Amino acid sequence: MSLKIEVNDLYKIFGPNPGLALERLEKGMSKEELLQKTGHAVGVYDVSFTIDEGEIFVVMGLSGSGKSTLVRCINRLIEPTRGEISIDGLNITTLPLEKLRAVRQEKLAMVFQRFALFPHRTILQNVAYGLEVQGMERAAREKKAQEVLETVGLKDWGNVYPEQLSGGMQQRVGLARALAVDPDILLMDEPFSALDPLIRKEMQEELTEMQLKMRKTIIFITHDLDEALKLGDRIAIMKDGAVVQIGTPEEILTNPANDYVASFVTDVDRSRVLKAENIMMRPTCLVRATDGPRVALRKMEEEGLSSIFVVGENRTLKGIVTVDRAVEAVNTGETDLLKIADEDIPVTSPETVIHDLIPAAVEAKVPIAVVNENRKLLGIIVRVSVLAGLIGKGDENRSLQDSA
Repeated sequence: MSLKIEVNDLYKIFGPNPGLALERLEKGMSKEELLQKTGHAVGVYDVSFTIDEGEIFVVMGLSGSGKSTLVRCINRLIEPTRGEISIDGLNITTLPLEKLRAVRQEKLAMVFQRFALFPHRTILQNVAYGLEVQGMERAAREKKAQEVLETVGLKDWGNVYPEQLSGGMQQRVGLARALAVDPDILLMDEPFSALDPLIRKEMQEELTEMQLKMRKTIIFITHDLDEALKLGDRIAIMKDGAVVQIGTPEEILTNPANDYVASFVTDVDRSRVLKAENIMMRPTCLVRATDGPRVALRKMEEEGLSSIFVVGENRTLKGIVTVDRAVEAVNTGETDLLKIADEDIPVTSPETVIHDLIPAAVEAKVPIAVVNENRKLLGIIVRVSVLAGLIGKGDENRSLQDSA
């Protein structure tokens, strides 16, 4: 992936003399002292990060943490006090207004918390508005708007007015309006927070599905950690204008940077966020399809196992052999390992969330095999790791290997 957005040493200070206020901060004055003594408020404090093309980068924090100020600095709806913001290598903080407008029209689109639809325009006209501003002729822009309405599930609603739609449908229109101009980057400022919980969940799922097809670069603002964990490829957590941690959902959950982040993740249902790859262990004891039952039995005895996975070339999973079947084969003279291997075993992809593994874990008599699209064995998961909600890796789980 290529670098899409780069933010370096970004500050935003609100007040009559932000430059002087910044000097005082650099000399050691605290943000609280600055507000009390000078009336200047720090909106964004020394923020730096990069975002790759096609990434969903979630900025999360409580009210007043600076997340909405940050996203508005990125398209310069709010002018930064200091710092650089680069899009595709172009530093937009130094652009004159005319060139900035061109960048906004060509590369950026914003979806707000409040839908901000024109009540006197039809849904089709609302969606086509950005194309109208760009100067596209009417027939072409309405054709494009109709195509985007189909993408967001509003194919037959183009001729009605906003007041005739539910909140969730209006937010779909807001998203469609942003997508119609085909931006490289979507800035989404708490777009689902005003929706009912069920509708909000539907919109999260729809955004995830659309992103699989569109691969837009998305900066998504939210105060909801569950939403951040569900949508984000990476998450930046803000407090008092500063970013306190950036990481993948797994990194945020398993390695919180400080007590502030830890307090956020305490009550999170990790089974709905962490994936099979997070709890699988690398199988240290395997048997090749060309080996015989005696080899399989010897390896199981050496490792204290009751079963062993059978693999072919390139570690392709062929099945599993239990100690009982191996003993029986040795006693009867059977030498073909594949004839005694059980192919009907539970398998999963590394991307499966732990919550979805629970039914398989309840029924499984052997470890769950984690395989890729070519059925290459990547790791194994013992049932107790799922049922007990364990998230340890490697040696922490190895002692549990035979518990299944």
